[in-house]
Amino acid sequence: MSDLNDVARRQLKIKSGVVKRLSKEQTLYRKEAEQQQRKLDNFIAAGAEGWDINNGTRMMEEANKMIVDSANRLGKAAGELRDLIIESKKNPALANDEELLKAEEILEEAST
Repeated sequence: MSDLNDVARRQLKIKSGVVKRLSKEQTLYRKEAEQQQRKLDNFIAAGAEGWDINNGTRMMEEANKMIVDSANRLGKAAGELRDLIIESKKNPALANDEELLKAEEILEEAST
């Protein structure tokens, strides 16, 4: 039984790390998209050349694609972590485990 608990703790730690990383990644992509939008707005306001505006538009589209992609990956990882947390709570040996509590906290942060 101890081996199963160790495996569950390890999985909680791994999946928590994935959710935390993807949450941070999504935040960075959102910031990048905001920066690209400001840059594009500045090009338009300054009457920049067509190439600059087109390039800025492409960069903005790419940033938006990355936001969607990271949101999908985060949603999938959060779902897997949520399922693992539910299963781990059923195990009395893990009910108040430190890794389980950290995983719940990370999942809560990622949900906001």
